[in-house]
Amino acid sequence: MNNSKYMNPYLAGVLLGLVLLATIYITGRGLGASGAVKSAVVASVESVAPSHTGNLKFYKEYGEEHPGNPLMNWLIFEMIGVVIGAFISGLISNRLKFTLEHAPGTSAKVRIVGALAGGAFFGFGAELGRGCTSGAALSGMAVMSTGGIITMIAIFGGAYAFAYFFRKLWLSNKGDY
Repeated sequence: MNNSKYMNPYLAGVLLGLVLLATIYITGRGLGASGAVKSAVVASVESVAPSHTGNLKFYKEYGEEHPGNPLMNWLIFEMIGVVIGAFISGLISNRLKFTLEHAPGTSAKVRIVGALAGGAFFGFGAELGRGCTSGAALSGMAVMSTGGIITMIAIFGGAYAFAYFFRKLWLSNKGDY
């Protein structure tokens, strides 16, 4: 792998910290992706079944906290910027490929189903945890929140614990694990 295609991780960390600091200063809150997804879900459900959203506590509370069109939430524009920025970064560094990566012993269909199921579980967990990893852990740690620190420890601890069991899916079957 050619590392010249990637930004220096220390520089990237500093830049991410500066963006997070600016976001907290300007908006009064940190970064997070789950808020954008929640806004999109609320807008979709409101357009399809407005009587449903009027009867549930979840939608009423969201409407009180975020009056107006849910799609005008600044987090929606943040996520659009993330997607556009990732696309441009891949294009500039010649890493943009429209391929589906999967382990040698796994089919593309299994990879897609696994990714969708994992994304659904992650989204459900983000709702239960009142935020995604960027909101709960990154922004939480930026303000020295105990919950943010515990979340970051749980994320990395869980990743290391599960990596042992799932590593064989990504390694070839030639005994190199």
